[in-house]
Amino acid sequence: MAWFRRQTVGIHTKISQQNEVPEGQWVRCPACKDTINRRELEKNLLVCPKCDHHFMMTSMGYFELLFDDDEIVLHDENILSIDPLEFVDRKTYSSRLETTREKTQLSDAVRSATGNMGGHRISIASMDFSFIGGSMGSVVGEVVSRAIKRACEEKIPLMVITQSGGARMMEGALSLMQMAKTSAHLTRLADLGLPFIVLLTNPTTGGVTASFAMLGDVHIAEPRALIGFAGPRVIRETMGQDLPKGFQSAEFVKEHGFIDRIIDRRKLREQLIHLLDLILEPVED
Repeated sequence: MAWFRRQTVGIHTKISQQNEVPEGQWVRCPACKDTINRRELEKNLLVCPKCDHHFMMTSMGYFELLFDDDEIVLHDENILSIDPLEFVDRKTYSSRLETTREKTQLSDAVRSATGNMGGHRISIASMDFSFIGGSMGSVVGEVVSRAIKRACEEKIPLMVITQSGGARMMEGALSLMQMAKTSAHLTRLADLGLPFIVLLTNPTTGGVTASFAMLGDVHIAEPRALIGFAGPRVIRETMGQDLPKGFQSAEFVKEHGFIDRIIDRRKLREQLIHLLDLILEPVED
């Protein structure tokens, strides 16, 4: 595990490379096409000041945004995936892992940490899309499971921030087993009566949606996040017809009762603290 103190929000809220944003002082918003000063965008928590488009944020960016300014503990930083199937597509899975670790400086597609949020101690696991599309392999399942167990052991709330294209095909059935593994650990959390909050960010799809992402007590989403199992293109090609406008957007999913609230990232911390206050504070007679 590792310790650090949050300095200022923004130090790790760099724009994900998966957005294909060119390096430089200016960034083009993919939604409204407006040109934004990079520093202004980072100061605004990677939310477009014109149209409120939410750029992807890293796991460390969310940690810095949500945790209090006191000491935060990072966990499970040295767990690494292996290549049990010796999988090869355009390159070997082993070389893909090595290249991605070097490029992202991450050990895998999720990080976990404990600390305080509004004075409430909490365990958080946050995913990173920049690591092989945030895909869920054995390490992701293990790190999320350990974050759950940590919450159970310390009797504290759990939060998971999802950002994933689904299960990692390079690990075959081992990646699919993580759906059952994480769900089983969440059963123990529920038995202990501990709250589980899920923040669904863009995108949240596949096996992650089919397991821990939809097992929360409270489901929150960022505006216009893509949330679903199969992607819109796959569904369109399978059904052979056009889909409803905004299909699988956070707003569409909320309208159909799958999530509880949509919260702008700039208001996320204060509203989560308010939620924890309501859940955890004893009711006065």
